[in-house]
Amino acid sequence: MKLTATLRPFAAAALLLATTSLPAAATAAPASAPTTTAVADNPAAHPNFSVRVVGKGAPMVLIPGLTCPGAVWDETVARYQKQYQCHIVSLAGFGGAAAPASTDSLLRNVRDQLLTYIQTQKLSKPVVVGHSLGGFMALWLSTTRPEAVGPLVIVDSLPFLAAMLNPDMTVAMARPMAANMRQQMTGKMPVAMARQMSATMMTDTARISQAMYDLYTTDLRAELGRIRQPVLVLGAWAAYKDYGSTKESTKAIFERQYAALPGHRVEMSEAGRHFLMYDDTAWFFQQTDAFLKQSAAARK
Repeated sequence: MKLTATLRPFAAAALLLATTSLPAAATAAPASAPTTTAVADNPAAHPNFSVRVVGKGAPMVLIPGLTCPGAVWDETVARYQKQYQCHIVSLAGFGGAAAPASTDSLLRNVRDQLLTYIQTQKLSKPVVVGHSLGGFMALWLSTTRPEAVGPLVIVDSLPFLAAMLNPDMTVAMARPMAANMRQQMTGKMPVAMARQMSATMMTDTARISQAMYDLYTTDLRAELGRIRQPVLVLGAWAAYKDYGSTKESTKAIFERQYAALPGHRVEMSEAGRHFLMYDDTAWFFQQTDAFLKQSAAARK
């Protein structure tokens, strides 16, 4: 079977939004870092995303996944806003947000603008929570400028998506597959996908397809050794059960991809499918609370 066909269900899963009802927020573990003072933002400095700031306390940056607005973190923000100043990112072109016309170097531009935002907002080693594409971006921020960010919570994401099933995959090998995927996504779409895009206000297919291309052609595995802060990786496997995956085989993929990352821990959800903050909420908060508490204690 060709790798493109093999990866199709996994790529499709990344494009779907959760539709389950969201549970009420609970009490979070306290943070011990000092309160962050808000600095006036300049949206023109980061045209590839907007930011909403909620809460007070130590800084936390939350980055959504592909096609999603920052609102996917609403319940997470409700839980942590009394202990953290939450900077909720919404990527331009996703979830109905307006976007610049150019898609050149899309994710690299997002990375650079986020690092500048962290610096200009004087965020001291913020916790970065990222889902899917957002998790990849959290890793990229940390490998690019390790001193700029603090602990990472990576929600169902990998440092090199194209190597999910083939650990020997390289960027050169993945590039033709990614280009083909980008072309298919920007062409005529199946009715089911078009309906899904309409339901999720996913209006900018050029940016979606370019983001997928960037994910498939950027390999962070060799750079993970630059990360010195603690990293919690939360993985899902239930969505891939019908394709022959098991919890053990899926965790092995995570462990293999994160092998070069010191100080990381991989935890696998039993019930979550991809949006772990939605479809395994209690477990997600249990894992995240404990990690944040441990990380705060280590800073003392």
